[in-house]
Amino acid sequence: MAATVFVDGAAGTTGLEIVERLAPRPEFELLVLEGDRRKDAAARAHALNAADFAILCLPDDAAREAVALIQPDSGTRVIDASTAFRTAPGWTYGFPELVGRDQVATAARVSNPGCYPTGFLALVAPLVRAGLLPADWPYTVNAVSGYSGGGKALIERFEDDGDIAWRGYGLAMGHKHLGEMRVHGGLRHDPVFSPAVIAAHRGMAVEVPLPLSAMSGAADAAALRAELAGFYAGSPVVMVADADPAELLLRASAAGSDRLMLHVFASPDGAQVRLFALLDNLGKGASGAAIQSLNLMAGLQEGAGLRL
Repeated sequence: MAATVFVDGAAGTTGLEIVERLAPRPEFELLVLEGDRRKDAAARAHALNAADFAILCLPDDAAREAVALIQPDSGTRVIDASTAFRTAPGWTYGFPELVGRDQVATAARVSNPGCYPTGFLALVAPLVRAGLLPADWPYTVNAVSGYSGGGKALIERFEDDGDIAWRGYGLAMGHKHLGEMRVHGGLRHDPVFSPAVIAAHRGMAVEVPLPLSAMSGAADAAALRAELAGFYAGSPVVMVADADPAELLLRASAAGSDRLMLHVFASPDGAQVRLFALLDNLGKGASGAAIQSLNLMAGLQEGAGLRL
């Protein structure tokens, strides 16, 4: 029997892509609210409590309101794509490669990781956990994303003004992803985070530069790469490059993908390393991650329906 899924916020960028991906899959039956019923509180509450799974693609406050509408005895299991619950007690972080597939599979409440934290944590968390990088280092994160990650307003801004090539933001620090990066990375300090948006609809590059010669207790580049390769061995989603190219490219014409590719670049003397993660901000960075978690929660193959 097909599991019922209600996507609350199905008209947004992430919600639209989740619905598009789930619609042809016989394992799931979508509960759909048409027209004005999407904003009708009673209709939403009924759908949230009737569904086997609710995927929330809403702003933070609206996500909290949606969770509050779910009755304790409804049996509805939730995947939330906002930042509201990513470090909240009682919620499982929806990064199965990091927290464990069984943890996600059995969870009642799953918080979908942010796109930038996905790249950062994929690189740093396993290495800190293994003791190959220090937990107390003041890490920096340099990252660029396609403009689709900013939602409808930013998409319109980029597409209406064809002269924007790069948009730096978060310049006052205190970005909402920092707590997520610190907590799930096992770090003592918030990283210094430098996000930017580029003139491409989708795609993302996340870099973590490491001055190894100044980092007490840090392993060398070969050990870092070997640990990442072993940690993600067998994953259908996360890949670790065994040989790194002379350049990395994000193409504006790239099709959607749920893969996450990790690179370790080292200086000739080994004193410096640049860790890189390449992903689709709408794939493993958003809708693809939600579907990966949904697959596990529904007892299906982890990679079912993913673009791999």
